[in-house]
Amino acid sequence: MIPPFQNALVLTGPTGSGKSRLGIELAERFGAEIVSMDSMALYRHMDIGTAKPTKEDRARVPHHLIDVLEPWESASVAWWLERAANCCQDIESRGKRMLFVGGTALYLKALLQGIFDGPPADVQRRRQLEAETEQHGKEWLHSRLAKVDPEAASRLHVNDVKRLIRALEVWELTGRPISAWQTQWSTDGSPDECVPRVLWLDLPRSELYSRIDRRVDAMLAAGLVEEVRQLREMPRPLSREASQALGYKELFDYLDGNSSLKVAADRIRTRSRNYAKRQVTWFRHLPGCYCATEQLTFVLWESTIHN
Repeated sequence: MIPPFQNALVLTGPTGSGKSRLGIELAERFGAEIVSMDSMALYRHMDIGTAKPTKEDRARVPHHLIDVLEPWESASVAWWLERAANCCQDIESRGKRMLFVGGTALYLKALLQGIFDGPPADVQRRRQLEAETEQHGKEWLHSRLAKVDPEAASRLHVNDVKRLIRALEVWELTGRPISAWQTQWSTDGSPDECVPRVLWLDLPRSELYSRIDRRVDAMLAAGLVEEVRQLREMPRPLSREASQALGYKELFDYLDGNSSLKVAADRIRTRSRNYAKRQVTWFRHLPGCYCATEQLTFVLWESTIHN
């Protein structure tokens, strides 16, 4: 992990895996404070749908980077990383340990390896590329990138239009492929192989999906529809980032009369399962991330804490 996070512990995992509950137990056991690594927990008024730690949870263990933005505000990875660093410095200054808990993969990657500091966006060129993609198709965009940066193209899916456009934009602005700029995203910052500090919870697929289904049902029973309705009544619309939260788009469609509640709930379950699959793929291939069960996290970190 990069400074100032080298003394932190990180508990991550797919949505619905139980990391928030386990994180509180670990924090109490090890005398730690929790820094949220969840891009949606940043937003106020989005509590039920983001499975945010309750007031009771936060009374048991101090939590940071929760409820720090309005739903119409935006947060980049760099913005989050800077504030996470400030949190760690504050926590360490009080003689406490930092425990990151959350499943936002880009935040985790930044925590481990830093961030890609490339050229600023060229809004006009980006819009032009978006228009050309709309005209010629995503396959055309992907093949165009493959001609100038085959390494980046091999890593990006043809449907990942946003990052394909960014990669082309970087090449056109600098004359260098984005894969060359991203050399700092290496494995050099990985934790010591003998002391895994980043653990991700792995559950059997059937159990994970069952948990996700129960969680969606519990959210709806707890008033998720009303929470979404209240967001619609706020003075400003949700930001692009906040609107990506699981469940909200589907319930906006329901409130607009474009689907039944049952259809919306089924879509939330499906989208949540697909998101969990993508998260697992990230964690399996991210250097420095170690797979563990709930009980194994205690065993692996017990010696780390007391050495």
